[in-house]
Amino acid sequence: MTGLLGPAEIRELAARLGVAPTKKLGQNFVHDPNTVRRIVTAAGLTPDDVALEVGPGLGSLTLGLLPVAGHVHAVEIDPVLAGALPETVARHAGADAARLTVHRADALRISAAELADPAPTALVANLPYNVAVPVVLHLLAVLPTLRHGLVMVQKEVADRLVAGPGSKVYGIPSVKLAWYAQARGAGKVPPNVFWPVPNVDSGLVSFTCHEPPRTDVPRERVFAVVDAAFAQRRKTLRAALAGWAGGADRAAAALTAAGVDPGARGESLTVEQFAAIAASAPVGTPAGK
Repeated sequence: MTGLLGPAEIRELAARLGVAPTKKLGQNFVHDPNTVRRIVTAAGLTPDDVALEVGPGLGSLTLGLLPVAGHVHAVEIDPVLAGALPETVARHAGADAARLTVHRADALRISAAELADPAPTALVANLPYNVAVPVVLHLLAVLPTLRHGLVMVQKEVADRLVAGPGSKVYGIPSVKLAWYAQARGAGKVPPNVFWPVPNVDSGLVSFTCHEPPRTDVPRERVFAVVDAAFAQRRKTLRAALAGWAGGADRAAAALTAAGVDPGARGESLTVEQFAAIAASAPVGTPAGK
């Protein structure tokens, strides 16, 4: 893996482009080649993989991905960064540059059609802190070709994404990611590998996609149950799901039919149990998002 960007190259490139990282876009650029190598290695890419990178910024991780993936889609919302990335890659990646497609787009709105040629199989990204969870869930929802991934997010977010039932940080992101994939923590990343230096640690989350826990109930209906259950964490499911079910008694009936104790709380349930509740939903229950 050659031609990676170090601190001097990052600063020089940013100055030449007139780029200053913004909090609004959650930009923290990786300037440590060893961290890039670590991410690429942990991602486990093969030449058969089509990598999807969100928020490539100045191109640090992009340059690490190109030698190992068959193709790289880079989705960048910042027009200046999106415009500069092909030139940076051409200068540092040699022949590998031909396997990069840059999309000037919002990852929260991008569709499978825009990424169809070739279709992504792996999500590998240093995600902007402020949209990390919505981006991951949106991409998993619209890209059925994804098989696995490795994302770098704020450590607190990483802990939530990989948490299991019973954990204090288990919640909506944990359950919704579990619908799509098996996730695990893949290590901590210190602040000093970024520019600007964030005031928190980052964490790596590795995931492997699988079939949904159930195919007889729409994902949207399951996620509506999850949202309702965690909207009022301290309440029992009988009470927390009353609004969703159209009354506490109807919620209790759905819970009992699903084999779940109406006195339990959402933080104790697996994604399979949430799906079972959704499958037992009373007629007319809203589908949610």
